[in-house]
Amino acid sequence: YDNVRAQHKLVTEELGISKIKLVTGFSMGGLQTFHWAAMFPDMVENFVPICGTAKCSGHNWLFLESLAVAIAVDPVFDNGNYIQYPHAGMQAFNTIYSAWAFSQEFFRQNGHKNFGLDSYKKMPDAFDDRLGPKEPNDLLIHIRAWQNADISNSPLYNGDFKAALGSITAKGFIMPTSTDQYFWADDNRDEASLIPNAAFREIPSMWGHVGGSLSQPDEKKIVDDSIRELIG
Repeated sequence: YDNVRAQHKLVTEELGISKIKLVTGFSMGGLQTFHWAAMFPDMVENFVPICGTAKCSGHNWLFLESLAVAIAVDPVFDNGNYIQYPHAGMQAFNTIYSAWAFSQEFFRQNGHKNFGLDSYKKMPDAFDDRLGPKEPNDLLIHIRAWQNADISNSPLYNGDFKAALGSITAKGFIMPTSTDQYFWADDNRDEASLIPNAAFREIPSMWGHVGGSLSQPDEKKIVDDSIRELIG
């Protein structure tokens, strides 16, 4: 809510924009896409959240909490006042994240070989290598923002989730991957049923949440074609 309010202030007051043709985003960007559509229905004409829901589910919240705990229990972290980098906590973070970012089917199909690895056991290190060094305190703030995402948690809707979804007037496609373990397709299907001009459109993928990053050309084409269909 607060992040999107800040974005709206920038877009309207600094850039002078009063209408937005399309809001779209992946993962937490998908969460924000839902927020834009619910908070500013007169401004947003079309919206396409990719691998993101209108609120953080209980299962998603607990997954995120496991990441936060992994960092916090490293004594070197020292409640965020670390002097040396908390390598043990971050290794635990990477191990949890690399397992949940992909699907069971990804591992069943030896998906690790797509990263040039000879074993799935090397996925945490590869995950760290690809993303680079991460600041633990920044990650914790990131996690808390994700956990608290809920389009109804604002003075506009006072916790009425169905009313928040029903207020969205923009046309949209809600696009999860079929195997995302963070943002479940079934949650998106339910959300789409409560939004007047939105349709549920699933991206078939073995890549789990990572599939939504559109690194696979066939999956990217599904999203590109859907956006073209939506906005003409």
